[in-house]
Amino acid sequence: MIFHPNHGLKPFLFLESCREAISMENGVEKRESNGNGVTLFTEEELREISGVKRGDDYVEVMCGCTSHRYGDAVARLRVFSSGELEITCDCTPGCDEDKLTPAAFEKHSGRETARKWKNNIWIIVNGDKVPVVKTPLLKYYNQSSKHANVSHRSQNGKACHHDEFLRCTECKKERRFRLRSKEECRIYHDALANVHWKCSCIPYDKVSCDDEEERASRRVYRGCSRSPTCKGCTTCVCFGCEICRFSDCSCQTCSDFTRNAKA
Repeated sequence: MIFHPNHGLKPFLFLESCREAISMENGVEKRESNGNGVTLFTEEELREISGVKRGDDYVEVMCGCTSHRYGDAVARLRVFSSGELEITCDCTPGCDEDKLTPAAFEKHSGRETARKWKNNIWIIVNGDKVPVVKTPLLKYYNQSSKHANVSHRSQNGKACHHDEFLRCTECKKERRFRLRSKEECRIYHDALANVHWKCSCIPYDKVSCDDEEERASRRVYRGCSRSPTCKGCTTCVCFGCEICRFSDCSCQTCSDFTRNAKA
């Protein structure tokens, strides 16, 4: 390589910059950015983690959740630069569950002690199962959770919905419905319309009428981004949006929303 005196750099610095440029072109130093020019994860952070794949704005790793009854449910976790977490389940060859939230995957796996997904969902690190909370993979999720306290919408623009409860027509116990995605909202929407709804109708959780009802102290937590004990406010109570209203549903609520949205 010939050093040209007009490029304005000392020979050593010029050679170093050339090496870095070549490394970038060869993919040696190529890493994801979180959209702000900051590296998403360093090579050192991901070195011991199994099944790492890199995308344009995400990192995908192998994950899983263990049920004492059903064993390991294996899946793939995507960590997006926005802080969003998305899981595609591979628990069985015929499983088509994808774009699950960590909490929804935890329930889908049949984990008995649910609602602790940060500890129950594991990542393979250096050959061992390590809770995802003990890995660097949640650092952007934690940051996005802090921002959620000052806005009623998440960073991907989706409206916030607090958890709802429905009473079983047989055992008369109340069961919680999490409304974090369009799929979860549809499950609650259809359950609410079913006058004969019972515990066994819940598709993503292994609940029967013999299971205990949530304690009253636990039921007050509704998942509001402003306050977990909120009883209902403009932040967590949605009066209709594209996540909780459905164009293929003929009920009056969905029909009115679809008609007004087109107007």
